[in-house]
Amino acid sequence: MTVPSLNAGETAALTPRFSTRSRRVGASATQRVAQEADRMKRAGIDVVDLGAGEPDFPTPAHIKQAGVAAIEQNFTKYTPNAGIPELKAAICQRYSDAYDVRFDPANTIVSAGGKQALYNVAMAVLSPGDEVVTHAPGWPTITDQVLLADATPVVVRTHPEDGFRVHARTLLDAVTPRTTAIVINSPGNPTGGLIDETDLEIVAREAAAKSIWVVIDLCYEQLIYDDVSHNLPRVLQDAAPNHGVVVGSLSKSYAMTGWRCGWAVGPAPLIAACNSIQSHCTSNVSSITQRAGVAALNGSHGCVREMREEYRGRRDAVLEWLGAEPRVQCTCPAGAFYLFPDISAFLSPDTIRTSADFATALLAHGHVAVTPGEAFDAPGFLRMSYAASRDRLREGIDRLLAFVRRLERGDFD
Repeated sequence: MTVPSLNAGETAALTPRFSTRSRRVGASATQRVAQEADRMKRAGIDVVDLGAGEPDFPTPAHIKQAGVAAIEQNFTKYTPNAGIPELKAAICQRYSDAYDVRFDPANTIVSAGGKQALYNVAMAVLSPGDEVVTHAPGWPTITDQVLLADATPVVVRTHPEDGFRVHARTLLDAVTPRTTAIVINSPGNPTGGLIDETDLEIVAREAAAKSIWVVIDLCYEQLIYDDVSHNLPRVLQDAAPNHGVVVGSLSKSYAMTGWRCGWAVGPAPLIAACNSIQSHCTSNVSSITQRAGVAALNGSHGCVREMREEYRGRRDAVLEWLGAEPRVQCTCPAGAFYLFPDISAFLSPDTIRTSADFATALLAHGHVAVTPGEAFDAPGFLRMSYAASRDRLREGIDRLLAFVRRLERGDFD
């Protein structure tokens, strides 16, 4: 059988169509760095990977054992879409123990990571023409999810001179009649910056008075290093009980990134809408992961404290090592496990022009993977994860400083 050939016009007419929604966002820049670093590793190149946004620790043993037990007990079927009752109860108990705030399991949904919990909320509350106020430098998924919901992100700036702190008045000054939600990440990725309780209370009260949702992403909440009060769940519940949403995750604090388990807690009508949306995409989180999540939340938190203290030591060590090059300006992060240094002093129209170019050249010539600030709406910066062993961190900083010296000598001309 002969297939008739098509002319150019007919071929163009058969080109598959894609939604305008799919063209609003691109692949994650953080994932692109990871993919290139992985390609180099598979080629046998020794890459120091400081680009990863996940713990380098293994999942604690008692959590893994709960997952294995779930398999052995054949707990491998569908579960309720919003999560098993034991896990929802454990989530609420965690907030009660840590923050003295009461959440109802009926107002809780378990999702495939904090990212899906945020996505469910965006899909549930946003419509075309709506605006969402958030802050930068910030996690790009927040703004991209707003775009996927056909809404518009309105981004306000935080600054290194005050630790990238999120200020109430800066957020509220960006509110317009079209504002539907305010999304705050604290501690923030990539800066480790916080919003303090007083600022959140101001935001929450003014937002609730205007029927604006306040969404708090607390995925790094257990990785705060200084002795500061950060009871954002309690503040939000007190100030905006009908308009506040708390999003959490097992990924960072419990070294469970691959298990994919997060949640949202909020008013019943919102959680019902999130439940409907989730039921038509992923449905329930893996049954095995949910059992492991119960063990994580109900078990000893000594493992979390140990990881946090190790991160603190690594943070301080890397800041000291970077101090050998005073032109690298770096704020000490209050939380999470990233440094966000300003490397704009090394950029030039005649050599390396952008931090994206810097990161590409550093990976190619220094074999160190970092994430450029452009990924977080912050050109001139780099995100460097200290979720790596101290030996690898030392090696990575040595290579970075050697790269800078070569750049000064013009070795890359």
